[in-house]
Amino acid sequence: MEFANPFKGEPPDEFRADNSYRQSANNRTTVGFFMLIYLWLGLGGGFGTITRFWVNGVISRYFATFPMGTLAINVTGSFVIGFFATLTSPEGRWLVSPTVRTFFMVGICGGYTTFSSFSLQTLNLARDGEWFYAGINALSSFAFCLLAVWLGHILASLMNSIK
Repeated sequence: MEFANPFKGEPPDEFRADNSYRQSANNRTTVGFFMLIYLWLGLGGGFGTITRFWVNGVISRYFATFPMGTLAINVTGSFVIGFFATLTSPEGRWLVSPTVRTFFMVGICGGYTTFSSFSLQTLNLARDGEWFYAGINALSSFAFCLLAVWLGHILASLMNSIK
């Protein structure tokens, strides 16, 4: 049995730029194509998760009471997804398939960033009476992640404009 490479060729039906798709009835090729996407998502998510675990371990050694590892991961992940999304958009410099975008943005970045960890750590800080740290964590995560995704977008837009 030969497997199709989702990084090459055309998707079976209509696969739009926003990663939505139109699937015709009884199309076995389409089903196989999307099963491969699930495989790529799992591989990307596994890589992102392992990277998150390592980065958090390295950074958390230096901060006892504040979840700096989670904050750093969410900020860098926001920058990377903003950068990649702009660089690979239809107007972007890099032409990649929707599968590559899904692998990177949903798989790797989804496994790497840690909104659920952020939420639990903020709740635990508040429950422990550390209202200042809970507030700083929530505000800094929101502000820095929004700033990082914007900076990633701006940097990639500048790269896209260079001929």
